[in-house]
Amino acid sequence: MQFTAAQIAMLINGKVDGNADTAVASFGKIEEAQQGQLAFLANPKYEDFLYTTNASVIIVNETQELKQPISATLIKVPDAYSAFATLLDKYQQIQQQQLTGIQQPTYIDATAKIGENVFIGAFACLGKNGQ
Repeated sequence: MQFTAAQIAMLINGKVDGNADTAVASFGKIEEAQQGQLAFLANPKYEDFLYTTNASVIIVNETQELKQPISATLIKVPDAYSAFATLLDKYQQIQQQQLTGIQQPTYIDATAKIGENVFIGAFACLGKNGQ
């Protein structure tokens, strides 16, 4: 599941500094993170990794001052540690809400082919072959 920096910022009430469309699909420690991963910086002793990490998006305290340019998109929040904890909690909730089944009302043609463990939302209209 991928999220953009803008979507993450909205979940944790942060402000994006950089490309809001940068997408991430997993989490990583700031010292080990790779492109496509989200990291956070809350402890000043890890600040040097802010300049060497390959993380695509980093959650930082809004008071964080940059000493040199970085390539990652930042999400600035009042408290990076609690924002990251909040994000993990919300991510877990999203994972648990993976819906399956068919909500009503829907129209599904008798010839439509529907896969297993799918979710079809209310007011969907499916013709042949699930289209």
